[in-house]
Amino acid sequence: MSQADKTKGQFSNPETPGYVGFANLPNQVHRKSVKKGFEFTLMVVGESGLGKSTLINSLFLTDLYPERVIPGAAEKIERTVQIEASTVEIEERGVKLRLTVVDTPGYGDAINSQDCFSTIISYIDDQFERYLHDESGLNRRHIVDNRVHCCFYFISPLGHGLKPLDVQFMKAIHNKVNVVPVIAKADTLTLRERERLKRRILDEIDEHGIKIYHLPDAESDEDEDFKEQTRILKASIPFAVVGSNQQIEAKGKKVRGRLYPWGVVEVENPEHNDFLKLRTMLITHMQDLQEVTQDLHYENFRSDRLKRGGRKGPEPEEMDKDMILQEKEAELRRMQEMIAKMQAQMQKQGDGEGEGQRV
Repeated sequence: MSQADKTKGQFSNPETPGYVGFANLPNQVHRKSVKKGFEFTLMVVGESGLGKSTLINSLFLTDLYPERVIPGAAEKIERTVQIEASTVEIEERGVKLRLTVVDTPGYGDAINSQDCFSTIISYIDDQFERYLHDESGLNRRHIVDNRVHCCFYFISPLGHGLKPLDVQFMKAIHNKVNVVPVIAKADTLTLRERERLKRRILDEIDEHGIKIYHLPDAESDEDEDFKEQTRILKASIPFAVVGSNQQIEAKGKKVRGRLYPWGVVEVENPEHNDFLKLRTMLITHMQDLQEVTQDLHYENFRSDRLKRGGRKGPEPEEMDKDMILQEKEAELRRMQEMIAKMQAQMQKQGDGEGEGQRV
């Protein structure tokens, strides 16, 4: 019998002596994560006509809205905000991503847009509520995470900064979801106008105390290229983007872009717009967006719900003042009735004692 035959059925240590092997734990986590796949929910909010659907299709190289019907101007006047969630399974080099894009058609279209974002806030809270219910249930093995991890808020390039609706909406959701401001249709601006608009938007965000998503600082042990990339991405906020699904020939090669009489705007050219930077930010910080959602926004919702004893609805101090006043008046009446009964009993006892003394 040869030496190979002798060792065929024996278990041997493949590593060198003195090596335990727990350095391979990251490889186990990687294999398990790749096998399980990843989930991510992205919400896009903005007025109609800002190119939200085109940008999303450009970002993920897919067609999420094959049957989208564009409403006419007359329909938009009385249109209410709707929630449309589209889920698509994307696979790239063996890695699966279950992407859910939540669109909000009708936002900002009506003449009176005062309460147009209540539907959106209710949707975000409902996803938190569903996740809390599943997490508290008996079967927690296969919880589907539909919580909104990131919100692209589209800002019109035609204004001179933020509109009152923009400020109200971002202040209403900045404690519930990671907000990433995006300047739409950046090809309508010159480079100087674009930089001026970016500075104006950042100043107004700071002035109104709006909390947008801030990229985490690069660790000290990261390589210099990643540190430089993080610095550039931070300096590019808000991202000024152009979307297009058309292939155009420019300089002898096919590119995705928009053709104008004066030239071609290339979607994936960082000198033309911030599309590539936005996609890089989303992909390289997808895990951080999920962690901030879990550790900050969801925990705030969960602790708030536990403080209310699992009860939905507003806190007692946030109730309608008339209702609180009615409850106080009812309690006061009950106290007055109790005092009147006690006085009547004391009067009876006093009358009884007086008759006894006279006898």
